[in-house]
Amino acid sequence: MPERTARARNRLAVSVVLASLAVLGAGALGVADASRDAADTGRLVPLAGAAEDAVRLAHSLADERDEVTAYVAAGRGGVPAGLTARRTAVDRRLGAFLTSRASRTALPAGVRERLEELTRQRRTVLTGHDDALTVFRQYTATVQALHGVAGTLAARLPARAGTGDAAAVALLGRAVEEASATRGLLLASFAARGDRAALAAAAQQTDTRERAALADFAQLAPAKAKDAYARATGTPGRTAVENRLAGLFSGPQPPSATPAEAEALGTALTARLRTTRGVESDLAAAEADHLERVRDKDVTALRTRAGLVGACFLVALLAGVRSTRSVTRPLTALRLGARRVCADPAAREPVSVKGRDDEFAEVARSVNVLHGTVVRQRERIDLLEGERARLDAARQDLAAERDTLRERDRLRDAEAARTAGRAHSTCASLSLRTLGLVERQLGVIEAMEAHEADPDRLDVLFKLDHLATRMRRHSENLLVLAGSEHTGGHAGAVPLLDVLRASVSEIERYERVRIHSLPARAQLAGFASDDISHLVAELLENATAFSPPDVPVQVSGWLLENGDVMLSIQDEGIGMAPDRLEEINSLLAQGDPEPPGAVAPAPPEEAAMGLGLYVVARLAARHGVRVQLREQRPGGITAVVVLPARLLPAGPPAVADPQAAPPVPGTSTAPPVHLPGATAEANSHQLPGRSRRMAGFAPQPAPSGPPDEATIQLIVPPGVRPVVPEQRPAGPGPQTPAGRHARPPAPERPAPPAPPPSPSAGAAGATTGTGLPKRTPRSVPQPPPVRPMRRSVDAEALRAKLAGFQQGAREGRRDVAQELAGQRDSDRRRAGAPNEGGDVEEARG
Repeated sequence: MPERTARARNRLAVSVVLASLAVLGAGALGVADASRDAADTGRLVPLAGAAEDAVRLAHSLADERDEVTAYVAAGRGGVPAGLTARRTAVDRRLGAFLTSRASRTALPAGVRERLEELTRQRRTVLTGHDDALTVFRQYTATVQALHGVAGTLAARLPARAGTGDAAAVALLGRAVEEASATRGLLLASFAARGDRAALAAAAQQTDTRERAALADFAQLAPAKAKDAYARATGTPGRTAVENRLAGLFSGPQPPSATPAEAEALGTALTARLRTTRGVESDLAAAEADHLERVRDKDVTALRTRAGLVGACFLVALLAGVRSTRSVTRPLTALRLGARRVCADPAAREPVSVKGRDDEFAEVARSVNVLHGTVVRQRERIDLLEGERARLDAARQDLAAERDTLRERDRLRDAEAARTAGRAHSTCASLSLRTLGLVERQLGVIEAMEAHEADPDRLDVLFKLDHLATRMRRHSENLLVLAGSEHTGGHAGAVPLLDVLRASVSEIERYERVRIHSLPARAQLAGFASDDISHLVAELLENATAFSPPDVPVQVSGWLLENGDVMLSIQDEGIGMAPDRLEEINSLLAQGDPEPPGAVAPAPPEEAAMGLGLYVVARLAARHGVRVQLREQRPGGITAVVVLPARLLPAGPPAVADPQAAPPVPGTSTAPPVHLPGATAEANSHQLPGRSRRMAGFAPQPAPSGPPDEATIQLIVPPGVRPVVPEQRPAGPGPQTPAGRHARPPAPERPAPPAPPPSPSAGAAGATTGTGLPKRTPRSVPQPPPVRPMRRSVDAEALRAKLAGFQQGAREGRRDVAQELAGQRDSDRRRAGAPNEGGDVEEARG
């Protein structure tokens, strides 16, 4: 291969030289710019110092001007000592300003000429014949020129230094000069002996210009300067002075003041002017410091740029030379090695490049290891193929195991569902059977109560009646827990008071419940009355169980604005921890929380909520009722139940008021007897319709009182009362409960009375060892009718005896409570306050 005459080394050398020259030229431009910036800021620093000194000198000349103007306006009498001292201080400051280096090098020529002219005028101002306004204008021209130095500085500032503070100094300087002029002219008008109108008019003009200058400052000054001005001048005293000035200039006549008032006003104006001047001086000093920092920054930038340009030139030159050599040497070796490869391709090491490990060495190594790399890649491919086959087999095994586990989980879930369904079905079936037996038991007890005249035995029957009612509630709890609904309900609306009375009658400690005021004529839909009564009964059971036995539980109701009714159940118990209260409220809001012990049995202290609250949650979710527990002060818990408006019909209730029961024909009207458990509503959460025993009598008009205050009364007939027993089917079919504990059936015609069954009817059968009758498979005969009530009972005597028994029981409980509680408030010992609802016995009786 013939060699070429053009070399890469020559091209690289030319590129190195050109790059070095380009770096030097580019850096020179930056150095020139930095040098120009440093020179500009170097000339502005003396001007900033002169502006700062000019501001102070302008303040001194303005004070002298104001005093000289007042002196001339007063008629040029004796020169005050204060004015002489002021002029001496101004002379000293003026001389120092004119001889300073900053003013000699940077002060504008026009300002210097003004100062020299004012120096000549000050010698004759005290003894001349010029009036006060002329003297004022001579001083004012020089003062304004001194304030204008800051404006000159702001106009010359470069963009990189910012013009905000310098412009703020110029704007605020105008306002300060006009404020000082207002003070001087106003005090001169007060001290003038002749015409004061010209001085007052000039003072008003300067005040207007001051306000305009402050408005420009507020609009154009930077935020930092405005904040400094606001902090220094935002005082009530300054506002009062400005209001005083506005009041002086508001009238058509020149302002006037007594010497004392003029002196006080001058002091206030001087204090206001001093704060504004302080802000101006601070801004001027800050601007001078800022320019010094800008100058130092520019000088540093100039030096840095010059050093960087020189260093970059040297680095570019040396780096170019070294890079050229690092390229040409391995390139030569690679070229020679490539020639050898072309000559002998079978050589084991065809290319050998010595030196640094760079791209050329990498190319040489790549050529050398190409064959070895191919061999190693082939071996790697074989190894990966075997590994892939092993992983495929493992994946198939895992997939089969996964399918097996999924099938097991499916079978387990199906078995668990079947087990749960059987358990729920069994629980619901047993609950329904128990509920049917309890209903029959309540019917038997009711029949015994209707024919019993002995007060002691009647009291025992009432207790059995109450226990059976509680057993029925627990059976219905099991139905709710099993997810089953107990069919039944009322066809029409039911008074809310009757629903609450039924709830009270289902709990153990019913005598502790106090029913307070309820919404007038509040009714509840019949289909929801049983569940709502059951829900309230569970809350009342908790309230009485977890509160002191001598403290009543309060039940109240309110009608909300949206038409809902809110019930409140308050107890004074120990309450509960806030975290547990929050947990229970969250579970009550779920509607169908996990029942206690559904997953695994837990100790009572760790259970989220008991069976009663779980039943409450399910019943509330069934009818859209909101239930929440709240902490009560000073102690206890308040259960709030909000009944939606859709459960509160506005029509009349379907069940007539129990107080409107017709009297027995042939008997006189007697006061009702109030006994625990004596009425249907007091012993059952199910409100009865028209009793079958009363179906034979004509209805009487209802009492005139409001329905929410009506009470259910037991009417004991004084004479003979026909009793119509309930007919039961002869076969073993389902029993239909009757009486006050029954679900309200359709009205039926009363059956004719029949003689009672013989007590020895079943004695002929065989008995067991314990004395119980043996069961024999035979048809059940038709039970004979119930014997009517005996006529020998004196109704008035029985009523008096029962009332005395009840009164004695109440007084006994009060005495025991008084002995245990000591000095308890009498209102809590009595059965109920006059302005509150009655207790449970009143609600029941």
